[in-house]
Amino acid sequence: MEVLDKLTILADGAKYDAACTSSGLDRRARAGGLGSTLPAGCCHSFSADGRCVTLLKVLMSNCCAYDCQYCVNRRSNDLPRATFTPRELCELTIGFYRRNYIEGLFLSSAVIKDPDYTTERMVETLSLLRRHYGFAGYIHAKAIPGADPLLTHRLGLLADRLSVNIELPSQKSLSLLAPDKDKEAILSPMAQIRDGIQTARQERARSRHAPSFAPAGQSTQMIVGATPESDRHILTLTQRLYEKYRLKRVFYSAYIPVSDSKLLPAPQTFRPPLLREHRLYQADWLLRFYHFRADELLDEDRPNFDPLVDPKCAWALRHLDFFPVDAQTADYEQLLRVPGIGVTSARRILTARRWGALTFEALKTLGVVLKRAQYFLTCGGKPLEGLRVSPDGVLRHLVAQERPMLARHEPEQLSLFEDQHGKEVSPYGRLDPGLLSV
Repeated sequence: MEVLDKLTILADGAKYDAACTSSGLDRRARAGGLGSTLPAGCCHSFSADGRCVTLLKVLMSNCCAYDCQYCVNRRSNDLPRATFTPRELCELTIGFYRRNYIEGLFLSSAVIKDPDYTTERMVETLSLLRRHYGFAGYIHAKAIPGADPLLTHRLGLLADRLSVNIELPSQKSLSLLAPDKDKEAILSPMAQIRDGIQTARQERARSRHAPSFAPAGQSTQMIVGATPESDRHILTLTQRLYEKYRLKRVFYSAYIPVSDSKLLPAPQTFRPPLLREHRLYQADWLLRFYHFRADELLDEDRPNFDPLVDPKCAWALRHLDFFPVDAQTADYEQLLRVPGIGVTSARRILTARRWGALTFEALKTLGVVLKRAQYFLTCGGKPLEGLRVSPDGVLRHLVAQERPMLARHEPEQLSLFEDQHGKEVSPYGRLDPGLLSV
């Protein structure tokens, strides 16, 4: 099979994996090397000079020994199969980098033969890329659950970020849809990567020549909508993963029907739950930056997020006794609870009020979204002039603000070789680099 044919198959097979993020680290190539890694990020991110920096997102192989019902690359699925050799994948990466299509590599793989063999092939690829080609760009690699810990360690020494997909939110669902996989086999490499990162940081603190191990951290991904777990179950699991395994990110991927299995939603009637995925990302942000807890956002009576308003607004409407908050006297934690006030604007408020009294016009200048915040804020004990607040009225106004976003057409994932209109483009012709971030 020609390399281009392999690329068509294996890049398209990788598009369902969402766990692909900014780097958060800085590294330059040595003399004679190639590429660099910038803190600005490498996937769907923008560098200081305004460029969108992207990754080549591809599978090592889609020839899988497992038969996970939710996966397009499952053993029983009838589709074209392909496998890159390490040399082919390196040549593609370097070729695309020199054409300025990409700034790094996201490498995942189906399980070829067994986890050890697959990881060995990935290690060989990254070793060639780093040592033979001198590539210093960003590399995100998928650790394969069940692989020998020594192989996973070697992978972490070569990659900037590692990820282990937890895939389904419960052991029951995993046993039903992916009988070859086990929750403990997934969590074990997560713990190993966490410990490896911590050990490497301690060693580098003693000697700057000590090797780095996954310096950009680790992440994971969960499929949403393929199984009956509630948003509360998913968010509680997310919180535990952040606390126990110190993940950089948990990604959520709305299930896209790729199977006629009776264990999954019927493709004819099922639509990917993209709005639910969006609400989970919003809640995830609240966990990581706004000091919320999962049990504050959802409980047994409300196990799923309201599709009409975002999780922060929903929490505020259920806790009107907490409001209004006075922008002139509230502490940082209280300000973060106000819809329309983010991390940056909360810090600006704390700084600005040292120099004088705040007004609603000043808050708008500081970046506060008054369309939301006005119902939950006062300035010097005074509400916005002419504003009347009632629970039903606030809810109607907040829902009205969300409606334009909810009315938009649902986005579609692009193939590596399609433009935004669905037309095929050549990877060697004039190609928008953003299209490579499938």
